[in-house]
Amino acid sequence: MKYIKIYTPVIYLIVMLVYGVGCDNATKQNDTKEEKPQERQFISIGTAPFGGAFHPVGSAIANVVSKNMTEKDWEVTAEGTKGTQENIRLLVSKDSSIEFGLANAAISYFAFRGEGAWNTIHSIRSVMTLAPNVGLFVTTKSSGIKSIADLKGKRVVVGPAGAGFEYFLSPILAAHGVTYDDFKPLNATYNSAVDYLADGSADAAFMGGAIPTPAVTRASSNQDIVFIPFDESARKSLIEDYPFFTPITIPADAYSKVLTEPFETINVGSMQLITAESADEDMVYNFTKTVYTNRAEVVTAHPAGKAINETNAVRDVGTPFHPGAIRFYKEIGIWKE
Repeated sequence: MKYIKIYTPVIYLIVMLVYGVGCDNATKQNDTKEEKPQERQFISIGTAPFGGAFHPVGSAIANVVSKNMTEKDWEVTAEGTKGTQENIRLLVSKDSSIEFGLANAAISYFAFRGEGAWNTIHSIRSVMTLAPNVGLFVTTKSSGIKSIADLKGKRVVVGPAGAGFEYFLSPILAAHGVTYDDFKPLNATYNSAVDYLADGSADAAFMGGAIPTPAVTRASSNQDIVFIPFDESARKSLIEDYPFFTPITIPADAYSKVLTEPFETINVGSMQLITAESADEDMVYNFTKTVYTNRAEVVTAHPAGKAINETNAVRDVGTPFHPGAIRFYKEIGIWKE
């Protein structure tokens, strides 16, 4: 048998080549693992139909979080929905298409407890309390209506069908000895309500929102309208009985064509950012932190962002806060037990 003689330098070269290739591959694999991009997470915020404040506020929040979220690769979008009630139902469904939602605090209050038309408890949690929803009953001077009790027998606009206004309107009416059966309820948007008052199709209308409410301003620009006052004892009892009702004073210059002095009314349920009880704590923490830390950017997109402050954001309006939000608020020292 013949043996092939291989010199030591050749063996050394072969070993080094094999070892070098192996090391190089291992290094590349390690580099690949280290440089692997974060998995993008898609997050949706349920808002409401166009025309109200929910959609622009939700869009502002979505843009701010997408822009400023550095710890995670998030793409946040605002989704148009039917509003508070649909957002609540979507959040608690097994196949939820949204992670957060905007809601009226009065509707959330009853949904969380399974009361009113909510047949079951809906396990939602608050993330942040936003801008107040200032309620007004508006009528014309010619109607002769001077109190909420005078609405009996009249035609009254009570908001869009299915919007859930009855959750805060029913307690208000009850405090004044009135029910929906005592007058003819009309369903319409705020803008349509202005037209109804103008052509006589309605005697009065409920309107709400930030001050000044555009529909109220439009009504006062071409009609001789007045605000129907709350009975003071009823107003006080509502504020005592429900956490989502809070006192609000409208300055006279907000509606200079209607008011000559400040007008006392109530917040009928703040705009509120909510999520599901089962939502991931870290996700809610990071979302809350990003919105609050960059709240000035929300303000530039919509005035409602001014409500994201140390006093209002943690305001208890009747729905418990999510642990992720609480963790952040405790971290910056604004959480009140």
